[in-house]
Amino acid sequence: METFADYILDEKDYIKKLEIVYYLQKRRNIFFDNSVIIKTEIARLFLEEADLPQIDKNLVITACLLCGCKKMKDPADISRLKVYAKEGADYLRTLGFSERFCKICEEVNRYSGSTPREPEGDILELVDNLGGLLLDRPERRGFPIDEAIVLLEYRNLKNVQNRYLQEFKKFVIKEEGIAV
Repeated sequence: METFADYILDEKDYIKKLEIVYYLQKRRNIFFDNSVIIKTEIARLFLEEADLPQIDKNLVITACLLCGCKKMKDPADISRLKVYAKEGADYLRTLGFSERFCKICEEVNRYSGSTPREPEGDILELVDNLGGLLLDRPERRGFPIDEAIVLLEYRNLKNVQNRYLQEFKKFVIKEEGIAV
């Protein structure tokens, strides 16, 4: 019997993959909004541009669409931000996703302390951080790309190792025309 995980991972068409997650959101009330689509598009563009033959692009795109499935729109309790990725990974296991896939999704942030980190987890971390800086939030306007890159490197990822940071920075600087 095919699981949901098999179904979405077997789908290679990006637009159809978006539709699958949209319908999952309607039936299972997972978090899925424009920010997920924007971050996934940044990931897709980065993966097209970067020379990363060891990375399964389909896996990263799918993880990007689903890693925040248990995120809350506007959490009143900031501690919820620290557990949504772990809770999402636990939920994705129930849909048939592999332990590795769930670990990658959990590594969208560093709150769970997952080590060693998966290469794909580092990509999700970069995309999630940059997208979060570029997008408007209730408490602030989104940052311009040049400021977002500085904040990404010197605040958000200060004192942590992300194997793709330098390559990602080059990509963002080159593609500064990313419209959000």
